[in-house]
Amino acid sequence: MGKPASLYANLSICQRHKIYLPIPSTRSRKLCTHGHSNNGYNEYPDAQVLRNHNLTTKSFLEKAIEVCRFIRTEPKWEQSLLSEFPTINFMDPNVYSEVFKHQENAFLSLRFYHWITSQSGFLPDQSLFNMIFSGLIDVKAAKVAQEFLEVMKFEPEPRLLELYVQCLCDNGLLEEAVHVFDYLRSINCCPALKTWKSALSGSLRAERTDLLWKFYGQMVESNVGADVDLTGYLIQAFCLDNEVWKGYSILRQALKDGHVPSKVVFNKVISTFCKNGIYSRMSDLLHMMITKNLPPDIFTYQEVIKGLCKRNMQHESIRVFNDLKDRGYAPNRAMYTTMIHGLCKMERLGDARKLWYEMIRKGIIPNEYTYSALLYGYFKVGNLVEAKRLHKEMCEIGYGETAISYNTMIKGLCLNGKVGAANDLFKQMAAGDVACDIGTYNSLIRGLCWEGSLDLGTQVLSELLKQGLQPTIASYTPLIKTLCQMGHLEEALVLLTDMQERGLIPAKSAYDSVILGLVEQGSLLEGMTWLRDMLKSGLRPCKKTFKRLIECLSEKENWNDALLVSTYMLKVGHGTHRPICISLVNKLCQR
Repeated sequence: MGKPASLYANLSICQRHKIYLPIPSTRSRKLCTHGHSNNGYNEYPDAQVLRNHNLTTKSFLEKAIEVCRFIRTEPKWEQSLLSEFPTINFMDPNVYSEVFKHQENAFLSLRFYHWITSQSGFLPDQSLFNMIFSGLIDVKAAKVAQEFLEVMKFEPEPRLLELYVQCLCDNGLLEEAVHVFDYLRSINCCPALKTWKSALSGSLRAERTDLLWKFYGQMVESNVGADVDLTGYLIQAFCLDNEVWKGYSILRQALKDGHVPSKVVFNKVISTFCKNGIYSRMSDLLHMMITKNLPPDIFTYQEVIKGLCKRNMQHESIRVFNDLKDRGYAPNRAMYTTMIHGLCKMERLGDARKLWYEMIRKGIIPNEYTYSALLYGYFKVGNLVEAKRLHKEMCEIGYGETAISYNTMIKGLCLNGKVGAANDLFKQMAAGDVACDIGTYNSLIRGLCWEGSLDLGTQVLSELLKQGLQPTIASYTPLIKTLCQMGHLEEALVLLTDMQERGLIPAKSAYDSVILGLVEQGSLLEGMTWLRDMLKSGLRPCKKTFKRLIECLSEKENWNDALLVSTYMLKVGHGTHRPICISLVNKLCQR
């Protein structure tokens, strides 16, 4: 049975509608002697009590509004509040409660709380803590709310704790949200679906799928039903975990059950398929979107095009791009930049320039990324004159002094054998206000290694490490390959060990280089050991590595090992070299 409403509440409601409640028969029905009837009705004693209560409440409200106005307008109000309002008893719960209710600023409310607790005789209660805590949550002040909760050491209402969880998740404080969920479980309070969804969406934004699956597991244990939004979070989580097929399966089941996730979910699945080079389901997904009245938008196509370009499927990306325009969509600058870069990689500079002028005609101004994409194209085809002209244009409009333009110039100059000029730009960056990033160092290391300037390349790597940058595989691989080619195997192995100790997995080409270096030094058995280790690690040595190892083993008339390496070569899918194969067969026939 529900809790009955208070008499005052009922009277207040009824008086607004000019209705008077009947008085129970056990009470006197004498007329009030303190006043006259109102609108022809005689007032009962209860009505007089209500009148006095309302007058008192109004008085508290007016005082509270005056106090709040003073607090909002006076920077140092704590020093003069008592003297400004000498007749107000701030210790009265009716007074300070009204001040907190009408402050409309959570941080000023918190200041008022600290001020009033400093006054002699003030004893805060649970309701006041909840009021301040609620105000901080309303303005999404998660850190301040957390500090208040820890300092005051009170137990908020479960309703407020759910709102607090949502506030924490919105602010990315997921670990703190875990603790609140654990507390709610300890008091047998099951959060609502909205609270669970807030935790899952926050985990997704932070790419913390470990926490997402933890929250989801607790939700399932609590028998809370899911909805289409939550299903979408799970699909995106599988994509982040690189288990896109599981996400795709859930998506198909959701559609079968009549639930249609948002475009964001479809775009995420499409993006992940593209990133993994899985294009067989692309048209299937686009068809699903169209049939469910979710026509692919510009972002959908952008993910498809971006994925195709990353996988060097520029021809297919051009087809999709043209199809996009045929459907009436207007490509944005990011999509034009992606396509220009893709065409430049294919050395289709003419088509790239057409898109460049097309986007300008449509009022889309190229940015530093667009300029860099076309600049890369000129370097790719060896047109240094146009590259310098375009770079000058970049500088004139303010895009020249950026890490992006410098990196493109350094990479392009190295690509065309102008390593000295690239090194001059590198020094210019270091002397100026443009910070060199890992891409700058990697491009210069690669260029110096191509030129054979091994000492300078090693110095650049040392400088990279000295600057506190995290090296990548591309920082080491050119040096290792060049050292092996020049016969400095010991130094190459030192670098290989160093990168492994930094948590980097050496590129396949680095292992190939080491094996070829060992072979050229005559260390054939050691080379075979490295070959076996590569195969055990799931790496596929290049055909040149197999071929050279077999040749050297054959020269040493080590036919058994040569035949073994030949067998490995066939197993990984490389065809055997015809002269070597004939030589091996002839030798085996003679035995």
